[in-house]
Amino acid sequence: MIPSFNSDSINALRLLLSEPRKIVITTHHKPDGDAMGSSLALYHFLLTGNHQVQVVTPSDYPDFLYWLPGHSKVIDFDHAGGQAKQVAEAADIIFCLDFNAPGRMEKFSDAVMQSKATKVLIDHHLDPEHFCDYEFSFPKSCATCELMYYFICELGGKQAFTKEIATCLYTGIMTDTGSFRFASMTADTHMVIAALMQAGAENFTIHEQIYDNFSLERTRFLGHCIKDKLVVLPQYKTAYISVTKEELKAFNHQSGDTEGIVNYALGIKGIRMAVFFCERDHLIKISFRSKDNFSVKELAAAHFSGGGHRNAAGGRSTESLEATISRFLALLPDLKQELNPETTNL
Repeated sequence: MIPSFNSDSINALRLLLSEPRKIVITTHHKPDGDAMGSSLALYHFLLTGNHQVQVVTPSDYPDFLYWLPGHSKVIDFDHAGGQAKQVAEAADIIFCLDFNAPGRMEKFSDAVMQSKATKVLIDHHLDPEHFCDYEFSFPKSCATCELMYYFICELGGKQAFTKEIATCLYTGIMTDTGSFRFASMTADTHMVIAALMQAGAENFTIHEQIYDNFSLERTRFLGHCIKDKLVVLPQYKTAYISVTKEELKAFNHQSGDTEGIVNYALGIKGIRMAVFFCERDHLIKISFRSKDNFSVKELAAAHFSGGGHRNAAGGRSTESLEATISRFLALLPDLKQELNPETTNL
C-alpha cells in the first residue's frame, strides 16, 4: 500500500533539510535487516545534502548485516556510549526508525529524549507512543524500508536512488517479509522492489549475504534447536522451541544467531502458532509467529510485555525460563477455539 504522507510535515522537513544540519539516525535495540537497511539508506541519502550524518545503534547487530554499505561508520552505543551521547546532544535532527516507543532504544533512550533536536519517526509498527515532532507511521506497510522508499521519493525524487540506497532498502524489505512471502506483501511492494533493482540492487547478492552466510556454530545450533528442543502440541496447533543461556554459550552464540529459528517451528504442517523462548541474563526474550488470521500481537501484549504485528510479535519475561514456558502453556486452553485444533497429521 502506498502511504499518504502529511504534506505539511513533508514540507516542514524539506525546509529543515534545505541547509546542512547535524543529523543522528537511530533505531531499536538489537537491530534487524529492516532497521539497519532503513537507517543506512537514509544515511546515504542525507549525505547528498551535505549534512553531517551519524547512525547510532542502541546495541550490536548480526554480522551478516556488516556488508551493508555504510556499516563501518555506525556507532554502537554499547561499545561507544559516550560518543553516542555527544552526537545526540549536538544533533539538530534525530530520525527514529523502525520502532514505536522510546523504550525500544533501551539505554540510548535517555540521550535521545533529552536532546533538543527535532525528532522524526518513520515506522510501520502499531500503536506509536507519539514521542516525536513529526510522525510517519504506517502499520499497513510491510517494512520501514518500504516507507523509506516513499519518503526519499517525496524529498529527493526517484533520481535520488543510488545503488547503495537501493541495496539497503531491498535488504530491509526482503528480511521483514520473509523473502517476500508474508501477507504484508502487496502489488505496490513488488513495484518498489522492481524500482530498487532498476536502481542497482542485486537481488541474488543480497540474498546470498543474508541467508547463505551463517557460521558453522550457528548451523549446528539450528540443528540442535530442531532436533532436541522442538516441542509440538498438535491439540493446539502450536510448536515451540526454548534455549538456555548455557546452550547459547555452548554454541558460541553471536548476535543474530537466533533470528528466524522460530520460523522452522511454524513451517511444520498443521501448525498455526510458533514460539521461540531464549534465555538471556535476567530476561527471557520471546518471538511469536502465526499463520492465517490467528493474531499473536494481543497475546504478546497482554501477557508478555510485548507487541508487534498480527503474525509476528515479540515479548519478554523476567521469570525463569521454566516459569515463562509454564505460563505460556497455561494460556493455550483459552486459545483452543481460535487455534482450531482439530486432529491433524503432523
